[in-house]
Amino acid sequence: MKLTAKATLQIQKPIQEVFEAIVTPEKITKYFISESTGRMETGKELHWEFGDFPGKFPVRVVDIQPNKFISFVWDDETVVNIMLEEQPDKSTVVKVTEGEKEMNEENLEWLIGNTFGWGNFLDCMKAYLEYGIRLRKGAFDYMKK
Repeated sequence: MKLTAKATLQIQKPIQEVFEAIVTPEKITKYFISESTGRMETGKELHWEFGDFPGKFPVRVVDIQPNKFISFVWDDETVVNIMLEEQPDKSTVVKVTEGEKEMNEENLEWLIGNTFGWGNFLDCMKAYLEYGIRLRKGAFDYMKK
């Protein structure tokens, strides 16, 4: 059995706006990461920083299909895929998958943490895009102590 972290959410914004919110550093830093070394483009290697986790994390962009699909790797074992689906009302369903990993106790912990993390990513993006609210601001300050 293989483990895959999954999260899905509908955002009441057009697909172009949701896509740009993910690939553009000036936008993704408003709701997910604190810094990025550039725009997500196929074949590009970036470094992301998170305000809640110390260090820089390498992100290798595997494939970008504008307004449809984003794929990247941030460790040697897993691929993150983000699929965008436009709805009849012009909202966007965002589906995130990350995996696959072998079934064991360590990877079960990974699955729980990353499923929560991608759900948080989607919630924060929805709050930011629909209402201008930055949910992550101060949310993980307790971890810095």
